[in-house]
Amino acid sequence: MSRKHRVIPGFGLTAGFTIFYLSLIILIPLIALFIKAAGLGLDDWWDILTSPRVMAAAKLTFGASAAAAVVSTILGLLVTWVLVRYSFPGKRLLDGMVDLPFALPTAVAGITLTQIYAPNGWVGQYLDKMGIQAAYNATGVFIALTFIGFPFVVRTVQPILEDMGKEIEEAAATLGANRWTTFRQVIFPMLVPALITGFTLAFARAIGEYGSVIFISGNLPMKTEILPLLIVSQLEQYNYEAAAVIASGMLLVSFVMLILINLLQRRLDWQK
Repeated sequence: MSRKHRVIPGFGLTAGFTIFYLSLIILIPLIALFIKAAGLGLDDWWDILTSPRVMAAAKLTFGASAAAAVVSTILGLLVTWVLVRYSFPGKRLLDGMVDLPFALPTAVAGITLTQIYAPNGWVGQYLDKMGIQAAYNATGVFIALTFIGFPFVVRTVQPILEDMGKEIEEAAATLGANRWTTFRQVIFPMLVPALITGFTLAFARAIGEYGSVIFISGNLPMKTEILPLLIVSQLEQYNYEAAAVIASGMLLVSFVMLILINLLQRRLDWQK
């Protein structure tokens, strides 16, 4: 009997390496986190996770992350449309600038945003005259999270829009559809899965962001403190169990939200 050829050569070896790598990088650290948090009882978990300081930080973290992901999705779609559908001087430079948050260290991004939006900053001084404070509050957190999540949407939607081409728009125009109808009924439904993916990536990235937020947020407990900063502060106080509990709760909530988003994306795919 001839040996059955596999599509991927050396599948057993590559699968074993993949499982080993994922276990070493992801599964083992997560298990260690939950084991550390398991040192406390359920009552201690409840007391820590429902404390006013943790609840306030969780509300700001997840709320600002969701709001920033929504804005990043909208702005990312607009920027992607301009980059794909139009030709203009400096297009390559603008396209390269989209990846700047990827290459820029988060601490540098936080310092830069603070210098720009602080009350005496380049933009903040004008906003301050209008009674708008864009730094050292929840608005500053939102700005930082939007900055770091925006590229995920652009780079997710861009290849899908490039593959469409203009033939679809031309075909819709020959059937009497105007530009808005073509975009709303033809193009946008095809972009929805990519937009959901971009939103998910931006949201997940924003939840765990630390470096770019701590400078512009002000780090005021019960007001502008985010969950990653609260975890770090617990570690600095050698309260490792409480830090592990907060991190575990944050991980579970994030995991559930990501599952719901993926289920929504699959449901949209099934309806097509």
